[in-house]
Amino acid sequence: MTTTITTDTVLPLHLFTVEEYHRMAEAGLFEGQRIELIYGKIVDMSPSKSNHAGVIAKLIKLLSTVLTDQYLLNVQNPIQIDKNSEPEPDLMVLHFRKDYYVDAHPTPKDAVLLIEVADSSLEKDQKVKLPLYAEAGIPEVWIVNLQDHQLEQYREPSPKGYSSIRILRSGDVLKNEVVGRLEVESVLGK
Repeated sequence: MTTTITTDTVLPLHLFTVEEYHRMAEAGLFEGQRIELIYGKIVDMSPSKSNHAGVIAKLIKLLSTVLTDQYLLNVQNPIQIDKNSEPEPDLMVLHFRKDYYVDAHPTPKDAVLLIEVADSSLEKDQKVKLPLYAEAGIPEVWIVNLQDHQLEQYREPSPKGYSSIRILRSGDVLKNEVVGRLEVESVLGK
């Protein structure tokens, strides 16, 4: 029987807290780098290609026209999940707060919907960030899967993941209490 030993099992890791992560950023250690803190690890973010950026722009336009004053659209900003995780989803629909989250980053209780637009980041979004969001109780997550040309809708979170999963393609209609009726083609089409 062969046992595989990784550096994680031999070398103890220092898992960073959000507080330590912020102090390092304030000291200029991450200048010009696109990173996020996930499970205490500082993780590189994928570069934003034009297709990725264009889909985010479409979603901003679509969502900003349908959201009521009860909600706030937040784009590529952090959400503090717990003391060791502060990912930066592509878009968040948050409960409106008068301070516009100036006093503190949103937390899972503030989130209504998180959206990840995924091309080169697809595996990380599905296998790392999605379980993190489910464990935190984020009520709904969409992954706009550019590789497979589909929109994945995840609902009903639990520590084991999302129990309601819908895969939608061009021609399908997504329904959501906050967003209403959304033609998937309006997100995926050119």
